Amino acid sequence: MSKVLVLNASYEPLNITSWRRAIVLLLKDKAEQLEYHTTEVSTRFPKPTVIRLRYYVRVPYKEIPLTRRNILERDDQTCQYCAYRGDNLTLDHVIPRSRGGGESWDNLVAACVRCNVHKGSRTPEEAQMPLLSRPRRPHSSLHFEIARYIRSGRNVEWRKYVIGI
Repeated sequence: MSKVLVLNASYEPLNITSWRRAIVLLLKDKAEQLEYHTTEVSTRFPKPTVIRLRYYVRVPYKEIPLTRRNILERDDQTCQYCAYRGDNLTLDHVIPRSRGGGESWDNLVAACVRCNVHKGSRTPEEAQMPLLSRPRRPHSSLHFEIARYIRSGRNVEWRKYVIGI
């Protein structure tokens, strides 16, 4: 079953829904279609993949907890130094704790044991180990779900509506 990315009137990702629910929103003129598949639901509507609400929906901000699981999910279970993918990943402080680096979204990355030991208490520049991507705080919990869809090769057209994936 294909999924549809729902954007707020301000173009920020709001939700992921089924294509049937998206068609209902389009028929009720509550949303406009931005992206679609070549397969048609009817002559009037091609199957949507991205819709935007015509009115702004206020969403309360919810802090995403800084946990090992969320860091690994953000980094797609991949070492940020050598691109190793696997179960034996650790967390590495980009700026080591011994140098004042703290526990934050911007300072923690997934790393394999070998890279973590090799880097030691040096910065990535000093160890000559550049990061694959700059660590940052996810915008919302929806970020993880959208990232999974895009990385799996489904719904790649969502990428232009999402920052940092």
